Amino acid sequence: MTFAELTEQILAFRDARDWAQFHKPKDMAAAVAIEAAELQEHFLWKTQEESAEHLAKHGADVAEEMSDIAIYLFIMAADAGIDLGQAMQTKLAINEKRYPADQAKGRHNKYTDYQPDDE
Repeated sequence: MTFAELTEQILAFRDARDWAQFHKPKDMAAAVAIEAAELQEHFLWKTQEESAEHLAKHGADVAEEMSDIAIYLFIMAADAGIDLGQAMQTKLAINEKRYPADQAKGRHNKYTDYQPDDE
C-alpha cells in the first residue's frame, strides 16, 4: 500500500466519524507527543535485554503505539498539505550531507561534528 492509499484510508476513517473538527495542528502535535510517551513507557527503566524480552512478549502493544503515532502524523501531514513521503526523502537527503557515511559510520556524534570548521 502506498502512502497516498494509506492516507486515504486513514482520512476516510476519520471523516466517517466527523473527527476532522478535533484535528487541529496543535492537538495533532500533542497527540503525537502523547503517543510517543506511551511508546517510551514500554521501555522505561528496562535494560537492553529487558527491552528485547518485553518487545518479544508485547510486540503487538508496541506496534499499536507506533501505529497511533504514524496515523496522527499522516493526518497532520494531509491536513497541512505536506507530502510526507517527499518530506521524508528531503530529510534523508539533508541527513546524507550532515552525516557522511565515511565519517559517521558506527558513530553517534551530532551532525555538527562532521562539518568543516569554515561552515
